Amino acid sequence: MGFVLRVRLASFFTGAAVASFLGLYILHNDYKVAHDSISQQVKGLTESLDRRISALEKLKENETSQSVEATE
Repeated sequence: MGFVLRVRLASFFTGAAVASFLGLYILHNDYKVAHDSISQQVKGLTESLDRRISALEKLKENETSQSVEATE
């Protein structure tokens, strides 16, 4: 009876270890996909914000140059 119990326990712990490894592997891949997705979204928002800031700076420069020309 002792040998059968040891075989069952060994099988149980082997299965638990394999299931844990598989779960961690899937979780790691899910984390990588989510991280890449969020990084792409933030990159898109940053580029959009940079374009808007550049447009506002150009607008300000044009207004400043026009006001300087008007005062001369």
